[in-house]
Amino acid sequence: MAPPRRIVFLMTDTQRWDMVGCYGNPEMRTPCLDRLASQGLRFERAYTCQPVCGPARAALFTGTWPHGNGGWANSLALGANVRTIGQRLRDAGLHTAYLGKWHLDGSDYFGLGRCPDGWDPAYWYDMRNYLEELTPEERRFSRQALRVRDVEAGFTFGRRCSNRAIDFLARHGREEFLLVVSYDEPHGPCLCPPPYAHMFDGYRFPRSPNTDDDLASKPSHQRAWAGAALDQARPYPEIRPAEYLGCNSFVDSEIGRVLEAVERHAPDALVIYTSDHGDALGSHRIRNKGPCAYDEVARVPLLVRWPGRAPAGAVCPHPVSHIDLVPTMLDAAGLPVPPSVDGRSLRPTLADPAQRPSECVFIEFGRYEVDHDVFGGFSRCAPRSTAASSSSSTCSARTSSTTSPRILSRCATASPTRRSPPPAIGCTTACSTG
Repeated sequence: MAPPRRIVFLMTDTQRWDMVGCYGNPEMRTPCLDRLASQGLRFERAYTCQPVCGPARAALFTGTWPHGNGGWANSLALGANVRTIGQRLRDAGLHTAYLGKWHLDGSDYFGLGRCPDGWDPAYWYDMRNYLEELTPEERRFSRQALRVRDVEAGFTFGRRCSNRAIDFLARHGREEFLLVVSYDEPHGPCLCPPPYAHMFDGYRFPRSPNTDDDLASKPSHQRAWAGAALDQARPYPEIRPAEYLGCNSFVDSEIGRVLEAVERHAPDALVIYTSDHGDALGSHRIRNKGPCAYDEVARVPLLVRWPGRAPAGAVCPHPVSHIDLVPTMLDAAGLPVPPSVDGRSLRPTLADPAQRPSECVFIEFGRYEVDHDVFGGFSRCAPRSTAASSSSSTCSARTSSTTSPRILSRCATASPTRRSPPPAIGCTTACSTG
Protein backbone atom coordinates (compact mmCIF):
# COMPACT_ATOMS: atom_id res chain seq x y z
CA MET A 1 0.00 0.00 0.00
CA ALA A 2 1.39 3.40 -0.99
CA PRO A 3 2.10 5.76 1.93
CA PRO A 4 -0.10 8.85 2.35
CA ARG A 5 1.21 11.77 0.34
CA ARG A 6 1.92 14.43 2.94
CA ILE A 7 4.75 16.90 2.48
CA VAL A 8 5.82 19.87 4.60
CA PHE A 9 8.41 22.20 3.05
CA LEU A 10 9.98 24.71 5.43
CA MET A 11 12.43 27.40 4.40
CA THR A 12 14.12 30.48 5.74
CA ASP A 13 15.76 33.46 4.03
CA THR A 14 19.48 34.25 4.24
CA GLN A 15 20.52 31.46 6.59
CA ARG A 16 23.89 29.93 5.82
CA TRP A 17 24.65 26.36 6.84
CA ASP A 18 26.84 27.26 9.84
CA MET A 19 24.05 29.29 11.43
CA VAL A 20 22.38 26.01 12.45
CA GLY A 21 23.88 24.29 15.47
CA CYS A 22 23.82 20.76 14.08
CA TYR A 23 26.28 21.87 11.38
CA GLY A 24 29.03 22.18 13.97
CA ASN A 25 28.60 25.57 15.61
CA PRO A 26 27.07 24.91 19.05
CA GLU A 27 26.97 28.65 19.79
CA MET A 28 24.10 28.94 17.31
CA ARG A 29 20.94 28.42 19.34
CA THR A 30 18.73 26.39 17.02
CA PRO A 31 17.39 23.54 19.17
CA CYS A 32 14.33 22.86 17.00
CA LEU A 33 16.32 22.38 13.80
CA ASP A 34 18.95 20.41 15.69
CA ARG A 35 16.21 18.08 16.87
CA LEU A 36 14.89 17.74 13.33
CA ALA A 37 18.39 16.75 12.19
CA SER A 38 18.53 14.07 14.88
CA GLN A 39 15.27 12.64 13.57
CA GLY A 40 16.25 12.59 9.91
CA LEU A 41 18.98 13.12 7.36
CA ARG A 42 21.36 16.09 7.32
CA PHE A 43 22.97 17.01 4.01
CA GLU A 44 26.43 18.30 4.85
CA ARG A 45 27.10 20.09 1.54
CA ALA A 46 23.87 21.48 0.09
CA TYR A 47 23.93 24.40 -2.36
CA THR A 48 21.51 26.92 -3.76
CA CYS A 49 21.07 27.19 -7.53
CA GLN A 50 21.60 30.97 -7.48
CA PRO A 51 22.50 32.93 -4.34
CA VAL A 52 19.83 35.61 -4.44
CA CYS A 53 16.26 35.46 -3.12
CA GLY A 54 14.05 35.34 -6.23
CA PRO A 55 16.12 33.09 -8.51
CA ALA A 56 16.81 30.69 -5.64
CA ARG A 57 13.05 30.29 -5.19
CA ALA A 58 12.51 30.03 -8.94
CA ALA A 59 14.63 26.88 -8.90
CA LEU A 60 13.31 25.58 -5.57
CA PHE A 61 9.66 25.64 -6.60
CA THR A 62 9.94 24.61 -10.26
CA GLY A 63 12.90 22.22 -10.37
CA THR A 64 14.28 24.21 -13.32
CA TRP A 65 17.26 26.54 -13.64
CA PRO A 66 16.65 30.28 -13.27
CA HIS A 67 18.18 30.97 -16.69
CA GLY A 68 15.44 28.83 -18.24
CA ASN A 69 12.35 29.58 -16.16
CA GLY A 70 12.23 33.39 -16.38
CA GLY A 71 13.08 34.04 -12.73
CA TRP A 72 16.77 34.78 -13.31
CA ALA A 73 16.76 37.95 -11.16
CA ASN A 74 14.76 39.51 -8.37
CA SER A 75 11.55 41.21 -9.56
CA LEU A 76 11.23 38.94 -12.59
CA ALA A 77 8.24 36.61 -12.79
CA LEU A 78 8.33 32.98 -13.78
CA GLY A 79 7.50 32.25 -17.39
CA ALA A 80 3.80 31.73 -18.09
CA ASN A 81 4.48 28.16 -19.26
CA VAL A 82 6.63 27.21 -16.24
CA ARG A 83 4.84 24.92 -13.80
CA THR A 84 5.44 25.04 -10.08
CA ILE A 85 5.38 22.16 -7.63
CA GLY A 86 2.07 23.57 -6.38
CA GLN A 87 0.46 23.18 -9.78
CA ARG A 88 1.86 19.71 -10.31
CA LEU A 89 0.78 18.34 -6.93
CA ARG A 90 -2.57 20.16 -6.99
CA ASP A 91 -3.31 18.49 -10.33
CA ALA A 92 -2.38 15.14 -8.75
CA GLY A 93 -5.04 15.60 -6.08
CA LEU A 94 -3.05 17.04 -3.17
CA HIS A 95 -4.22 20.02 -1.14
CA THR A 96 -1.50 22.61 -1.74
CA ALA A 97 -1.00 25.65 0.50
CA TYR A 98 1.70 28.31 0.48
CA LEU A 99 2.41 30.63 3.39
CA GLY A 100 5.17 33.23 3.38
CA LYS A 101 7.57 34.97 1.09
CA TRP A 102 7.05 34.13 -2.61
CA HIS A 103 9.12 36.64 -4.61
CA LEU A 104 8.21 35.06 -7.95
CA ASP A 105 5.35 37.24 -9.23
CA GLY A 106 7.39 39.96 -10.95
CA SER A 107 6.56 42.53 -8.30
CA ASP A 108 8.79 43.96 -5.59
CA TYR A 109 10.23 42.31 -2.50
CA PHE A 110 6.82 42.00 -0.84
CA GLY A 111 4.81 40.57 -3.72
CA LEU A 112 1.37 41.34 -5.08
CA GLY A 113 -0.74 39.75 -2.37
CA ARG A 114 -2.51 37.58 -4.96
CA CYS A 115 -2.55 33.80 -4.90
CA PRO A 116 -0.99 32.28 -8.05
CA ASP A 117 -2.39 29.19 -9.70
CA GLY A 118 -1.55 25.97 -7.91
CA TRP A 119 -2.14 27.08 -4.32
CA ASP A 120 -5.21 27.30 -2.08
CA PRO A 121 -6.35 30.97 -2.01
CA ALA A 122 -7.83 30.44 1.45
CA TYR A 123 -4.34 30.00 2.88
CA TRP A 124 -2.25 32.18 0.59
CA TYR A 125 -0.34 34.71 2.70
CA ASP A 126 2.64 36.59 1.29
CA MET A 127 4.48 39.66 2.54
CA ARG A 128 2.08 42.04 0.81
CA ASN A 129 -0.80 40.47 2.71
CA TYR A 130 1.17 41.01 5.91
CA LEU A 131 1.76 44.69 5.14
CA GLU A 132 -1.93 45.15 4.38
CA GLU A 133 -2.73 44.01 7.93
CA LEU A 134 -0.58 46.83 9.37
CA THR A 135 -1.21 50.53 9.78
CA PRO A 136 1.03 52.92 7.80
CA GLU A 137 3.05 53.56 10.96
CA GLU A 138 3.43 49.84 11.61
CA ARG A 139 4.56 49.26 8.05
CA ARG A 140 7.37 51.77 8.42
CA PHE A 141 8.33 50.32 11.76
CA SER A 142 8.38 46.78 10.39
CA ARG A 143 11.18 47.74 7.99
CA GLN A 144 13.26 49.64 10.56
CA ALA A 145 13.40 47.04 13.30
CA LEU A 146 17.20 47.03 13.40
CA ARG A 147 16.87 50.36 15.21
CA VAL A 148 14.15 49.18 17.60
CA ARG A 149 14.21 46.06 19.76
CA ASP A 150 11.71 44.06 21.80
CA VAL A 151 8.69 43.81 19.51
CA GLU A 152 5.86 41.44 20.32
CA ALA A 153 6.05 38.05 18.63
CA GLY A 154 2.53 38.45 17.27
CA PHE A 155 3.64 41.48 15.26
CA THR A 156 6.19 39.52 13.23
CA PHE A 157 5.67 38.02 9.81
CA GLY A 158 7.17 34.74 11.01
CA ARG A 159 4.69 34.30 13.85
CA ARG A 160 1.74 35.01 11.55
CA CYS A 161 3.00 32.50 8.97
CA SER A 162 3.43 29.86 11.68
CA ASN A 163 -0.05 30.47 13.07
CA ARG A 164 -1.59 29.90 9.65
CA ALA A 165 0.52 26.78 9.07
CA ILE A 166 -0.58 25.34 12.42
CA ASP A 167 -4.20 26.04 11.51
CA PHE A 168 -3.77 24.29 8.16
CA LEU A 169 -2.29 21.21 9.81
CA ALA A 170 -5.04 21.08 12.44
CA ARG A 171 -7.73 21.24 9.76
CA HIS A 172 -6.13 19.28 6.92
CA GLY A 173 -3.32 17.21 8.43
CA ARG A 174 -5.01 13.89 7.63
CA GLU A 175 -5.49 14.80 3.98
CA GLU A 176 -2.88 14.40 1.28
CA PHE A 177 -1.18 17.75 1.05
CA LEU A 178 1.82 19.93 0.32
CA LEU A 179 2.29 22.73 2.85
CA VAL A 180 5.01 25.31 2.19
CA VAL A 181 6.04 27.72 4.96
CA SER A 182 8.50 30.29 3.60
CA TYR A 183 9.82 32.57 6.33
CA ASP A 184 11.42 35.92 5.56
CA GLU A 185 13.46 35.61 8.75
CA PRO A 186 16.36 35.93 9.53
CA HIS A 187 16.67 38.28 6.53
CA GLY A 188 16.91 41.93 7.58
CA PRO A 189 15.49 43.93 9.23
CA CYS A 190 15.68 40.98 11.67
CA LEU A 191 12.42 41.75 13.45
CA CYS A 192 12.12 39.52 16.52
CA PRO A 193 10.85 39.60 20.11
CA PRO A 194 12.69 39.04 23.38
CA PRO A 195 14.55 37.02 24.49
CA TYR A 196 15.85 36.54 20.94
CA ALA A 197 16.39 40.25 20.27
CA HIS A 198 19.11 40.37 22.94
CA MET A 199 20.31 36.77 22.91
CA PHE A 200 23.50 37.57 20.98
CA ASP A 201 24.33 41.01 22.34
CA GLY A 202 28.13 41.24 22.47
CA TYR A 203 28.60 37.98 20.57
CA ARG A 204 31.47 37.73 18.09
CA PHE A 205 30.83 35.53 15.08
CA PRO A 206 33.67 33.03 14.49
CA ARG A 207 36.26 34.72 12.33
CA SER A 208 37.49 32.94 9.21
CA PRO A 209 40.97 33.62 7.80
CA ASN A 210 39.33 34.48 4.48
CA THR A 211 38.05 37.74 5.97
CA ASP A 212 41.54 39.08 5.20
CA ASP A 213 41.29 38.12 1.52
CA ASP A 214 42.45 41.11 -0.55
CA LEU A 215 40.62 39.71 -3.60
CA ALA A 216 43.70 40.43 -5.75
CA SER A 217 43.28 37.15 -7.64
CA LYS A 218 39.48 37.27 -7.75
CA PRO A 219 37.11 38.70 -10.38
CA SER A 220 36.98 42.50 -10.56
CA HIS A 221 33.28 42.59 -9.72
CA GLN A 222 34.09 41.14 -6.30
CA ARG A 223 36.57 43.94 -5.62
CA ALA A 224 33.92 46.46 -6.67
CA TRP A 225 31.46 44.70 -4.36
CA ALA A 226 33.89 44.85 -1.42
CA GLY A 227 34.48 48.57 -2.03
CA ALA A 228 35.95 50.44 0.92
CA ALA A 229 36.32 47.20 2.91
CA LEU A 230 39.44 46.44 0.88
CA ASP A 231 41.12 49.49 2.40
CA GLN A 232 40.39 48.52 5.99
CA ALA A 233 43.26 47.36 8.17
CA ARG A 234 43.88 43.70 8.74
CA PRO A 235 42.67 41.81 10.61
CA TYR A 236 39.20 42.61 9.34
CA PRO A 237 36.88 44.12 12.00
CA GLU A 238 34.97 41.69 14.18
CA ILE A 239 31.53 40.58 13.01
CA ARG A 240 28.89 41.19 15.66
CA PRO A 241 25.53 40.47 13.99
CA ALA A 242 23.47 40.37 17.19
CA GLU A 243 20.07 41.17 15.63
CA TYR A 244 20.65 38.80 12.71
CA LEU A 245 21.60 35.84 14.89
CA GLY A 246 18.85 36.63 17.38
CA CYS A 247 16.34 36.52 14.55
CA ASN A 248 17.95 33.26 13.43
CA SER A 249 17.08 31.73 16.81
CA PHE A 250 13.61 33.25 16.67
CA VAL A 251 12.78 31.64 13.35
CA ASP A 252 14.09 28.34 14.73
CA SER A 253 11.49 28.59 17.49
CA GLU A 254 8.76 29.31 14.94
CA ILE A 255 9.80 26.30 12.89
CA GLY A 256 9.61 24.32 16.12
CA ARG A 257 5.99 25.38 16.59
CA VAL A 258 5.12 24.12 13.12
CA LEU A 259 7.03 20.87 13.63
CA GLU A 260 5.05 20.23 16.83
CA ALA A 261 1.85 20.60 14.80
CA VAL A 262 3.23 18.22 12.15
CA GLU A 263 3.94 15.63 14.85
CA ARG A 264 0.38 15.99 16.20
CA HIS A 265 -1.53 15.99 12.93
CA ALA A 266 0.69 14.46 10.22
CA PRO A 267 3.46 12.48 11.94
CA ASP A 268 4.22 10.43 8.83
CA ALA A 269 4.78 13.50 6.62
CA LEU A 270 7.92 14.07 4.58
CA VAL A 271 9.50 17.20 6.09
CA ILE A 272 12.09 19.18 4.11
CA TYR A 273 13.86 22.23 5.53
CA THR A 274 16.36 24.51 3.79
CA SER A 275 17.20 28.18 3.13
CA ASP A 276 17.43 30.14 -0.10
CA HIS A 277 21.08 31.24 0.32
CA GLY A 278 23.58 32.43 2.90
CA ASP A 279 25.35 35.69 3.74
CA ALA A 280 29.05 36.52 3.37
CA LEU A 281 29.21 38.29 6.75
CA GLY A 282 32.55 39.83 5.85
CA SER A 283 34.19 36.74 4.38
CA HIS A 284 36.35 37.76 1.42
CA ARG A 285 35.60 41.34 2.57
CA ILE A 286 32.09 41.25 1.14
CA ARG A 287 28.64 41.43 2.68
CA ASN A 288 25.23 39.98 1.89
CA LYS A 289 24.86 37.69 -1.12
CA GLY A 290 25.68 38.13 -4.77
CA PRO A 291 27.68 36.94 -7.77
CA CYS A 292 30.06 34.42 -6.21
CA ALA A 293 30.06 30.77 -5.23
CA TYR A 294 31.76 31.01 -1.85
CA ASP A 295 30.38 28.63 0.76
CA GLU A 296 29.30 31.49 2.99
CA VAL A 297 26.92 32.69 0.28
CA ALA A 298 25.96 29.56 -1.67
CA ARG A 299 26.04 26.73 0.88
CA VAL A 300 22.80 26.19 2.79
CA PRO A 301 21.37 23.86 5.43
CA LEU A 302 19.23 20.98 4.19
CA LEU A 303 17.45 18.57 6.53
CA VAL A 304 14.97 15.84 5.58
CA ARG A 305 12.80 13.81 7.94
CA TRP A 306 10.69 10.99 6.53
CA PRO A 307 9.76 8.39 9.16
CA GLY A 308 10.49 4.87 7.98
CA ARG A 309 12.09 6.02 4.74
CA ALA A 310 15.08 8.13 5.76
CA PRO A 311 17.38 7.07 8.60
CA ALA A 312 17.36 9.15 11.78
CA GLY A 313 20.51 11.01 12.72
CA ALA A 314 22.25 10.22 9.42
CA VAL A 315 24.52 12.51 7.41
CA CYS A 316 25.04 12.65 3.65
CA PRO A 317 28.57 14.00 3.01
CA HIS A 318 28.13 14.48 -0.73
CA PRO A 319 27.26 17.71 -2.56
CA VAL A 320 23.59 18.17 -3.38
CA SER A 321 21.63 20.92 -5.13
CA HIS A 322 18.29 22.62 -4.56
CA ILE A 323 17.45 21.67 -8.14
CA ASP A 324 16.71 18.15 -6.89
CA LEU A 325 14.01 19.05 -4.35
CA VAL A 326 11.05 19.33 -6.74
CA PRO A 327 11.86 15.92 -8.32
CA THR A 328 12.15 14.47 -4.82
CA MET A 329 8.71 15.77 -3.85
CA LEU A 330 7.20 14.47 -7.09
CA ASP A 331 8.77 11.07 -6.51
CA ALA A 332 7.57 11.02 -2.89
CA ALA A 333 4.04 11.68 -4.18
CA GLY A 334 4.31 8.73 -6.57
CA LEU A 335 4.53 10.90 -9.67
CA PRO A 336 6.98 10.69 -12.57
CA VAL A 337 9.54 13.46 -12.97
CA PRO A 338 8.75 15.25 -16.28
CA PRO A 339 11.55 15.73 -18.83
CA SER A 340 11.12 19.50 -18.45
CA VAL A 341 12.35 19.30 -14.84
CA ASP A 342 16.12 19.66 -14.60
CA GLY A 343 16.84 17.90 -11.31
CA ARG A 344 16.65 14.30 -10.18
CA SER A 345 14.99 12.65 -7.20
CA LEU A 346 16.99 12.25 -4.00
CA ARG A 347 14.98 9.24 -2.83
CA PRO A 348 17.87 6.80 -3.38
CA THR A 349 20.08 8.99 -1.18
CA LEU A 350 17.34 9.35 1.42
CA ALA A 351 17.28 5.56 1.70
CA ASP A 352 21.08 5.27 1.64
CA PRO A 353 22.92 8.49 2.60
CA ALA A 354 26.20 7.03 1.36
CA GLN A 355 24.83 7.11 -2.19
CA ARG A 356 26.18 10.13 -4.04
CA PRO A 357 23.35 12.20 -5.58
CA SER A 358 25.51 13.63 -8.39
CA GLU A 359 29.10 14.27 -9.38
CA CYS A 360 28.88 18.04 -9.02
CA VAL A 361 26.48 20.84 -8.25
CA PHE A 362 25.72 23.75 -10.54
CA ILE A 363 25.41 27.38 -9.47
CA GLU A 364 24.63 30.27 -11.77
CA PHE A 365 24.36 34.02 -11.56
CA GLY A 366 23.04 36.50 -14.08
CA ARG A 367 20.99 39.34 -12.70
CA TYR A 368 20.51 43.07 -12.75
CA GLU A 369 18.89 44.38 -9.58
CA VAL A 370 16.23 47.06 -9.82
CA ASP A 371 14.73 47.05 -6.35
CA HIS A 372 16.65 46.51 -3.15
CA ASP A 373 20.03 44.82 -3.16
CA VAL A 374 23.18 46.74 -2.29
CA PHE A 375 25.16 45.14 -5.11
CA GLY A 376 23.84 44.20 -8.52
CA GLY A 377 24.78 43.86 -12.13
CA PHE A 378 25.65 41.03 -14.42
CA SER A 379 28.65 39.02 -13.28
CA ARG A 380 31.32 39.43 -15.93
CA CYS A 381 33.54 36.55 -16.98
CA ALA A 382 37.11 36.98 -18.24
CA PRO A 383 37.71 35.62 -21.77
CA ARG A 384 39.90 32.54 -22.09
CA SER A 385 41.83 34.33 -24.79
CA THR A 386 41.48 37.34 -27.04
CA ALA A 387 40.21 35.00 -29.71
CA ALA A 388 37.44 33.65 -27.51
CA SER A 389 33.93 34.27 -28.75
CA SER A 390 31.17 35.83 -26.66
CA SER A 391 29.82 32.35 -25.96
CA SER A 392 33.08 31.04 -24.50
CA SER A 393 34.20 32.64 -21.25
CA THR A 394 35.47 31.46 -17.92
CA CYS A 395 35.29 32.91 -14.44
CA SER A 396 38.67 33.71 -12.95
CA ALA A 397 37.60 33.08 -9.36
CA ARG A 398 39.57 30.45 -7.51
CA THR A 399 39.81 29.46 -3.87
CA SER A 400 42.30 27.50 -1.83
CA SER A 401 40.19 24.53 -0.78
CA THR A 402 41.08 21.13 -2.13
CA THR A 403 38.24 19.33 -0.37
CA SER A 404 35.26 21.26 -1.70
CA PRO A 405 32.98 19.73 -4.32
CA ARG A 406 33.35 20.80 -7.89
CA ILE A 407 30.84 23.52 -8.61
CA LEU A 408 29.94 24.70 -12.06
CA SER A 409 28.87 28.33 -12.03
CA ARG A 410 27.10 29.86 -14.98
CA CYS A 411 27.73 33.56 -15.48
CA ALA A 412 26.12 36.13 -17.73
CA THR A 413 28.07 38.56 -19.87
CA ALA A 414 27.60 42.19 -18.85
CA SER A 415 25.56 44.25 -21.27
CA PRO A 416 24.07 47.54 -20.04
CA THR A 417 21.76 47.99 -23.01
CA ARG A 418 20.00 44.63 -23.14
CA ARG A 419 16.72 44.16 -21.32
CA SER A 420 16.43 40.40 -21.77
CA PRO A 421 18.69 37.77 -20.18
CA PRO A 422 22.00 37.45 -22.03
CA PRO A 423 23.10 34.05 -23.30
CA ALA A 424 24.40 31.88 -20.47
CA ILE A 425 28.14 31.40 -20.32
CA GLY A 426 29.67 28.29 -18.77
CA CYS A 427 32.48 28.71 -16.26
CA THR A 428 34.06 26.70 -13.52
CA THR A 429 34.37 28.01 -9.98
CA ALA A 430 35.55 26.25 -6.84
CA CYS A 431 33.50 26.82 -3.72
CA SER A 432 35.16 27.19 -0.37
CA THR A 433 35.09 28.73 3.06
CA GLY A 434 38.81 29.32 2.61
